[in-house]
Amino acid sequence: MSERLFGTDGVRGIPGKAPLVPETVRGIGFLAARLMLRQPGLHLNGGGPSILLARDTRGSGAALGRLLSEGFAAAGCKTIDLGVIPTGAISYLVPKRRAVCGVVVSASHNPAEFNGIKFFTAQGLKMDPAAEEAIERGLENLRMPSDQKPRLEDGRASRADYLDFLRSTFPPHLDLAGLKLVVDCANGASSAFAPELFKELGAEVVAIHSRPSGRNINEDCGAMHPEALLKEVVRRKAFAGVCFDGDADRALLCDEKGVLLDGDALICLSAARLHRLGLLRRDKVVLTVMSNFGIVAGLKEQGIEVVSVSVGDRNVTEAIEKEHLSLGGENSGHIIFRDYLATGDGLLTAVQTLAAVRESGKPMSWHRRHLRVVPQVLHNMRVERRVPLEGLKHLQGAVSRFTRELKGRGRLFLRYSGTEPLLRIMIEGPSRTRIQAMAHELAKIFLHETGQEASRK
Repeated sequence: MSERLFGTDGVRGIPGKAPLVPETVRGIGFLAARLMLRQPGLHLNGGGPSILLARDTRGSGAALGRLLSEGFAAAGCKTIDLGVIPTGAISYLVPKRRAVCGVVVSASHNPAEFNGIKFFTAQGLKMDPAAEEAIERGLENLRMPSDQKPRLEDGRASRADYLDFLRSTFPPHLDLAGLKLVVDCANGASSAFAPELFKELGAEVVAIHSRPSGRNINEDCGAMHPEALLKEVVRRKAFAGVCFDGDADRALLCDEKGVLLDGDALICLSAARLHRLGLLRRDKVVLTVMSNFGIVAGLKEQGIEVVSVSVGDRNVTEAIEKEHLSLGGENSGHIIFRDYLATGDGLLTAVQTLAAVRESGKPMSWHRRHLRVVPQVLHNMRVERRVPLEGLKHLQGAVSRFTRELKGRGRLFLRYSGTEPLLRIMIEGPSRTRIQAMAHELAKIFLHETGQEASRK
């Protein structure tokens, strides 16, 4: 195979086109099941080897799930189909059910025409790169057993277990009674879960974008497009707003004034709470290099050390596991509360954030005002080709010049997205006008130096 099959978060593509074609999807299922059956320390339940299958609300999800199930069956595993359920549920339920592994059919925050496949180990962690590479190698000369009839079991009853788990993480002496929440479900996997969860915790819930059609997931809504949420919170005079992405593994919140709190802000809020309660392991949190310059400084002033890693929830997870920490995440809203779950879960993030705010007795805006944030520009530019950035002489010259200008007052990062054809330009500094000009100049230089300028006209 000439190109990598697995990206930063599983396999992504358009169903019906490579790699999401029947033969490849069956093969991925078969090879993943065989590989996971050889995991060290695997403790199966008494019903034979099983794999938990979940999906988001995309119309292509059920068909891809069946193809995977055929591959699992060829490897000797039955499939427990959880139906539409947030990604975090897989991380929780796989070890609880003593399954071989779990798989989520989802393209997360991508548009509805895309879909994807991501695996979780028996411990609820995402599959590591070495296992993904083994699957890719295995596909090159794959010969599968001819019997591919899926062995399916209805697992939708596990929905109650997942909701019980989420409720159990909220402090028992608190509730959300008297609070109005606006909840944007992105027409995705949280639609049948988040409104119910917050109502059971006592909140008055206004649910928006909670009617998935199979074609409207992430469409002008949710964590990728929170504008409607911000307006609705102000219009309804709500206490706060919560928005999720398509598979609900990330969440963002806004205050009663309609101002967004990103993942950095949410991590700060929970880190301060856990630190105060003596529950923040080793007084450290994991953030990525994209986290705001001011946020890092503010945490250090509170006596909380920051472990900085490259972008990607897998890098956050690796640092948390290596150092045995309890909290980490990305400014995108993908946050890991390790004492509860091995991966990011947007509903869990929302519950923990609201617990911290409720304990304080202050409105959401009070917490936002106490965050120290420097101006930041994040420019996502669609590209035709991923030309190696280190080989672009003029671009690197501009980067060096701007980095010197920002020294001690901000920073600059350029990288390609791991899941979309985008170049991400992130700059932080004391003057928003100046860093916007820097981002514009870098984008212009990139397009000119790579010959992609003409296609923009």
